[in-house]
Amino acid sequence: MGVMDWLKRGVGELMIARPDEAKVQIVWKHPDPTIPMKSQLTVESDERCVFFRDGKVVATLGPGRHTLDSANLPFLSNLVDSFTGGRVFIAEVFFVSMTEQVGQKFGGRVGNVEDPKSGVPVETMVHGEFSFRVSDPDRLIVGLVGMGGGAPAQVSAWLREQVLKVIRDRVAELVVKNKWPLLDVTSGAYTEEIEADVLAGVGSHCASYGLVIPRLGNFVVAISEPDAVNLKKLYTDAAYLRAVGGVDNFQRFAAGKAMLGAGEGMAKGGGEGGAGGGLLGGAGLGVGLGLAQQMMQAPRPVAGESASAKVSCQKCGAQVAPGKFCGACGEALASVPSGFCAGCGAALAAHARFCEACGRKRSELP
Repeated sequence: MGVMDWLKRGVGELMIARPDEAKVQIVWKHPDPTIPMKSQLTVESDERCVFFRDGKVVATLGPGRHTLDSANLPFLSNLVDSFTGGRVFIAEVFFVSMTEQVGQKFGGRVGNVEDPKSGVPVETMVHGEFSFRVSDPDRLIVGLVGMGGGAPAQVSAWLREQVLKVIRDRVAELVVKNKWPLLDVTSGAYTEEIEADVLAGVGSHCASYGLVIPRLGNFVVAISEPDAVNLKKLYTDAAYLRAVGGVDNFQRFAAGKAMLGAGEGMAKGGGEGGAGGGLLGGAGLGVGLGLAQQMMQAPRPVAGESASAKVSCQKCGAQVAPGKFCGACGEALASVPSGFCAGCGAALAAHARFCEACGRKRSELP
């Protein structure tokens, strides 16, 4: 709209305010840079008005009704267009909403996080909501939105990526550093601690753009249902085995269980959730079962003996586990090392009267 058009339309047209349909926008730019002197500028209580000239911030006005006259607003004298005899000034005017924007949803993959209690890596997700508000209108326009104005989706999308970026880093770090079991984390036991750490981390990313994220809402760290069931079973089994002395190393037991589960999942063609289902991917039930049995059922060494003791078969020369017969060719073995059952090859406790594996009396063994 030209200067003469302003003058022809009269005082009734010299009102500058954000229209109702534009109030959903975080930043709205007034469409006409030529503004007559004595115009009435209305700034609502939840917004600020920023004046630019030649790409630089000139002034910011707060809530209220302002008469645009250089007599009461001295900064306008620098914006006057001399061609119009001082009746018009030239400026780009932006209205910025200062209201807290709530209900901004986010969600995504955190990645594989190692459960400190079992040592098993578990695929972890996060979802929730956050709110944000503008703390510095000048920085928001210059640093993020630009001189063209911006819709809420533009700002929200950028903030969503920042929140997820910080969460990916902080969740894994907090779980490992504080040794929080993943089942406790997913139950919400540490939600407040994680929220506080995430808000502190994301604050440093947002401050330079004139934004603040004051709170998270419905913040949930989650794992898949199959993984949750497997971890619960793993915790229960390991607690029982530790109590009865059946497993000395929980990490060893957990790895065996994970590999067994991997084999079962692969045997079903990927199991629930495809290749990502279960605690780990695998190479078939037979491989998973074999590895799990090796890790969980390998006999413990007797005091003074080596768990890896082997004997040499006189028939084929193979180095095989002690027992009555060669595991390579099937011929009877000539001798069995001390401390092992000659009947079944299992390790014998130092003062055992019977073999724990086959039950044969020690004195009856050849």
